[in-house]
Amino acid sequence: MTTRVLLVDDEELLRVAFTMILRAEPDLEPVGEAADGETALRLTRELRPDVVLMDIRMPGTDGIEATRRLLRESPHTRVLVLTTFDLDEYAFDALRAGASGFLLKNTRPEHLLTAIRDVAAGEAAVSPRITRRLLETFAHQLPPASGRDVEGRLGLLTDREREILVSVARGLTNAEIAAATRLAEPTVKKHLGRILAKLGLRDRVQAVILAYETGLVRPL
Repeated sequence: MTTRVLLVDDEELLRVAFTMILRAEPDLEPVGEAADGETALRLTRELRPDVVLMDIRMPGTDGIEATRRLLRESPHTRVLVLTTFDLDEYAFDALRAGASGFLLKNTRPEHLLTAIRDVAAGEAAVSPRITRRLLETFAHQLPPASGRDVEGRLGLLTDREREILVSVARGLTNAEIAAATRLAEPTVKKHLGRILAKLGLRDRVQAVILAYETGLVRPL
């Protein structure tokens, strides 16, 4: 199955370079390019890509607002944000807007390809530990959660599922959670799948963000 990719960046050279990389892969198809957020939204409607590589800083509609609007209009599309720094406030805002991960613009080609494939498969393209570092740095910007909001969003979870959500938010991998809880790793993965389904989340990055937003986990 071929993954259709839309490239969004105001730097033409970067778009050309990424297009060349993608065209060399039989399972990845670059279907279009955009230099700004509004064009990205229009092309997403027309081309229906599986994954959008989205620059954050662009003239006009930036990548954060474009991500927010794109996912509202096309919830099955995955967004992978391109940024310059790994501890970037804009990357934090993009994840909150619904992006499934972010990559540095100077990432190695093999990492770019792996990230696109992971995102297309429904996985997150940024490790839980990096997500936690972002949240520890910028979580003070999150609005305080009310008790009603916490229970409303987390009330469907069992005690075990809450425990696993906390572990995910602390940056633990499935293997590390399995070791800590004495569960089999496939069981942890099954619990995580139920957590995402109950909370209506795309991936574990969104689960980490929700854990901080609701106050289930607090910055150190």
